[in-house]
Amino acid sequence: MILLTVRDLTRRFDRQPVLDGVSFQVRRGDRIGLVGPNGAGKTTLLRILAGLDHPDAGVIEMPRDRQTVLLEQERAFGETETVLDVARRGLAHLFALQREAEELAERMAETREPAEAERLHRRFDEVQHRLQHARAYNLQHRIDEVLHGLGFSPRDYDKPARLLSGGEQGRLLLAALLLRNPDVMLMDEPTNHLDFATAEWLEEFLRRTDATVIVVSHDRYFLDRVTNRTFELFEGELRDFPGNFSKYWMLREQQDEVQRRAYEKQQEFIARTEEFIRRNQYGQKHAQAADRKKKLERLERVRPPRQIPIPPMRFADPPRSGDVVFDAAALSKTLGGRTLFRDFSFRVQRGEHIGILGPNGCGKTTLLSVLVGRLAPDSGTVRIGHNVRIGYFDQQLQSLDPKQTAVDAVLAVSPPETTIGAVRGRLALFGISGELAEQPSGSMSGGEKSRVALARLASMDVNVLVLDEPTNHLDLWARAGLERALKQYAGTVLFVTHDRYFIDQVAQRVIVCHDDAWHVYDGNFSQFLAFREATGTSAAFHDAAGNDGERKLEKRRDRGSTAPGRSERPRRKRRFPYRKVADIEREIQQTEQRLAELEAAMADPETHRDPERIKATLQEFETVRAKLDQLYEHWEEAIELN
Repeated sequence: MILLTVRDLTRRFDRQPVLDGVSFQVRRGDRIGLVGPNGAGKTTLLRILAGLDHPDAGVIEMPRDRQTVLLEQERAFGETETVLDVARRGLAHLFALQREAEELAERMAETREPAEAERLHRRFDEVQHRLQHARAYNLQHRIDEVLHGLGFSPRDYDKPARLLSGGEQGRLLLAALLLRNPDVMLMDEPTNHLDFATAEWLEEFLRRTDATVIVVSHDRYFLDRVTNRTFELFEGELRDFPGNFSKYWMLREQQDEVQRRAYEKQQEFIARTEEFIRRNQYGQKHAQAADRKKKLERLERVRPPRQIPIPPMRFADPPRSGDVVFDAAALSKTLGGRTLFRDFSFRVQRGEHIGILGPNGCGKTTLLSVLVGRLAPDSGTVRIGHNVRIGYFDQQLQSLDPKQTAVDAVLAVSPPETTIGAVRGRLALFGISGELAEQPSGSMSGGEKSRVALARLASMDVNVLVLDEPTNHLDLWARAGLERALKQYAGTVLFVTHDRYFIDQVAQRVIVCHDDAWHVYDGNFSQFLAFREATGTSAAFHDAAGNDGERKLEKRRDRGSTAPGRSERPRRKRRFPYRKVADIEREIQQTEQRLAELEAAMADPETHRDPERIKATLQEFETVRAKLDQLYEHWEEAIELN
């Protein structure tokens, strides 16, 4: 069923089209991820769909009995409005129906007029039907479920909403939207201010809901788990892709590669034709030259692919530090009457990339501050290794002087011999170029400031990067550029982030805070989740009996090694039937060869002239790639258990 139809939507700002003839349809059950670089017009499109902004041209069609609601960004709360009051906003229409049903029941019991009784009875049946259709049996239970899922407890219910932190207010407005459950939910960065546990709850909620969802998000993990369709908005144009973010990313690269090859082939054809015309327009073949000129004028030109650039970020090669970078022993810290960590010990080795994750307010930033000496522990010690040089990125971007230009900010931390040209080159790697490089940081957007701060860090003579929420304000493409840069960086990286995909790409170990306890695990976020599910939540987080503070996840490297003084972990059970490693490796080689053949077929313009052929090729590509992933898992299991 089509819920929403958009045709030729156009919106301009300063005569520049942010939306340029955008058209699409939304079906019931669609969960659409709306992606694009910062400033592409994603929020503008949501506001137009919600009726909060008006297009310059175009048509939006939606049945009158359907409701489209945008997650509120304006945090206006009444003077006495509590957390519970705001949550009840989302169910106000159902509470009103309940009150009406109660009043109708009372009036039906009192009336003696048959005609009036009949009218009241019909209205009562109608109200009851609407309440049953909305499953409005226990509204308070529904409120409790959503508020709990988003991190609120009953003791928060009577707190004035206006006195909550910005993150708490954002979660409260999200709760009100989820409770309202409109036909189409429009959401702009709903995972902002959510820790990973709360984000997981939201993902499950949206996957279960019968509402249609259009969501703007830079959270790739969230997009992969929630969405089944992806819109890309770039330079005023909207492209529609089936599937979640990962499938979109793959299909977009394939389509862009096909278009690039088609463009290059056409350019070669045009160049040859123009050369023939130039050489023969006055000779014996002038008739052929004139004919080819007419054909060339009528030729439908292939556009080069309009790719969203990934900034080629790069950090300076680090000087060598000692083997041990940080040696933390029995650290304890209490702030505001709350103990954030107690007797926590761990060690960071040279070259390690470690992600720190946990709920909001658990002390992640405090732990970073204690490690780098910005904050003293209440007890315990931090020993910093030989020749350790620390570069620190703070999420508030306090290292930037709002009056200083981007060029001056980077020049201030660069070696004395650094030229302005070299500084501009460094900034360009982080997507800051042209006039933007000469603007004071105070006039920049959040994403631009973050990239200036990262470029500044990349220019320092450091070998340890300590990053507090480095992906805040960065769009998907800037995040991808930062991931590549950190994966190539030979120094040590310690970072706090709520971006689970970023942790997967960058981290080799994770430090996790849960229920006021801290633990260290080998592996990235997905490996940590797999371990947690395999052992049970309590086993993963509550290992106080052993007082060990550290659990091991499986890694491809160093298999079978056991830390000194530890017993080996139990061997895992087989998931796959027994096969010789050599047999699996042969099948992997054959499957990789078939995958390469399919990639070549998808890059061939001939394939794309036949819609059925490209569809079949894409389907086989997905099947073969999934088979290859499973073969690698089988191979890993055989290496360990054979």
